[in-house]
Amino acid sequence: MEPADLRARRSLRDIDPLTLDALQSNDPDWVRAETFNLDGLRRKAQRVDEFAEFDIAKEIRHESAGWTSLEIELTAQFATNIRLDRLLAGELKMSRSRLQALHDQGLCRTDPGGADIMRRRVRSGTLLTIDLAMEAERERLWKPLAAGGPL
Repeated sequence: MEPADLRARRSLRDIDPLTLDALQSNDPDWVRAETFNLDGLRRKAQRVDEFAEFDIAKEIRHESAGWTSLEIELTAQFATNIRLDRLLAGELKMSRSRLQALHDQGLCRTDPGGADIMRRRVRSGTLLTIDLAMEAERERLWKPLAAGGPL
C-alpha cells in the first residue's frame, strides 16, 4: 500500500487485509517499514532527501584458527542508497579503488555477483568474501575491522 493511498477514501474491502490489520492495530513494525519505504516514496515525490547516517552492527559469527578469508553478510532492515564500495571502504578503512582492484582480481567476491556490484546500492542478503590468504598480518589488521574493535 502506498502512503498516498491512505488519504484517499476507499472501501475496507479494497484494502489488503494485512495492511488493514496493521493499520487497525497501529503495528509499529509496519509503520516503520512504510516510513522508510524509499521506493514507494520516490514514486510519489519529485525529490527524496536521505540521511547519510546509518547504524552498523558487527559480530563475529564463526572464527576458525588459521582463517584466510573474511565473509561479510549484509543485512539492511530498510532500503538505503549507499553504494557497496562506499560502505566497505569506510568500514574496512581502504580506498574504493583498492576494493575494486580486489574485486577485479577475484580476491573480493560477492553473491549475487556482477561486474558493477560494487557500484550498486547495498542490498540485504549480499554475501561478500574477501580472500586474505596473502595478507601477512590479517589477524592484527583485519579482525578489528571485521569485529568493530580498535585497531
